[in-house]
Amino acid sequence: MDSLTQIVLGAACGEAVLGKKIGNKALLFGAIGGTIPDLDVFVGRLLFNNEIQTMAFHRGFMHSILFSILGAFVLGWLFHVLYNNGRRKHQTTRQNWMILFFLALFTHPLLDSFTPYGTQLFAPFSNYRVALNTISVVDPLYTVPFLICLIIVMFYNRISRMRKRWLKYGLAISTFYLFLTCVNKLYINSIYKSSLEESAITYTQFQTQPTIFNNILWYGVAESETSYYLGFYSLFDKSNRLKEWITIEKNHEKLNLQHPDITTLSWFSKGYFNVVELENEGEYMYNDLRYPPLIMDEPKSSVFTFKIQQIEERWDMVPFESKFSDEATFKNSMQLMFARLRGID
Repeated sequence: MDSLTQIVLGAACGEAVLGKKIGNKALLFGAIGGTIPDLDVFVGRLLFNNEIQTMAFHRGFMHSILFSILGAFVLGWLFHVLYNNGRRKHQTTRQNWMILFFLALFTHPLLDSFTPYGTQLFAPFSNYRVALNTISVVDPLYTVPFLICLIIVMFYNRISRMRKRWLKYGLAISTFYLFLTCVNKLYINSIYKSSLEESAITYTQFQTQPTIFNNILWYGVAESETSYYLGFYSLFDKSNRLKEWITIEKNHEKLNLQHPDITTLSWFSKGYFNVVELENEGEYMYNDLRYPPLIMDEPKSSVFTFKIQQIEERWDMVPFESKFSDEATFKNSMQLMFARLRGID
């Protein structure tokens, strides 16, 4: 999820382990631990000079269970050495620090696994991307109440029972909301499956996910042999079926799907992508259709839209420069999205 959410969750882990011993500093150290996995964005740019490889590296090994374990040992040892001196000597143990960093490092990819992006929890042994698709990468209803509870925690003395109580409130509220997103997901999947069958759409796979900032308006994409079918459904819709589908041609034949770089892109998108030829020869617009377009009937307004081009034997990508203005792609699209969120008859 977004950085603020991961900072809040990491801070909660720090408070749970060391809050009673070191007070608000535990929140800080937990927040640091909760941020570390996302540093793979910068590490990837140091390791690779190809944007496709860099993108594939994100939420890879540094978001894995193994990294959480190894990182907990290394960071736990390091922070214990740095902290355990002077008046603070024997205030904490090495085990305390290892537990703190394991929880902060592990809950980060665990929460990410509920989002559509996908997380390689089992790397380097498997590149399978765990993506439950129940919550948006940014959802204020998960983050804000949790954040408020932790802010309240900061105003109490480290030995006050109220710190523990408000920490429990934050964890309980956020966890309950995450559970509700799973319930919504099961219901939405049944709606989409029934709607596809009633529309006589023969599909090989489909997936659903909430749109940005909420868990009410959902987006789904189904793949057939030649096309994709996109649809939106709000929990406030009067009907329990989708009434409209947007059909998009795959155009996969325009690329060599066996090329390693194209295979990586297909793996990243779980097969949900289409391509459009651009004016310059050898350049294509690549749309990751797992994510809803900002403008509902315009695929090139997708959040994950790139220009890909072959340079010698390798394919690389750069962000696609949309022909839409900033106002058209954000302000207007947000207005349309929230209007659709209110439901239709």
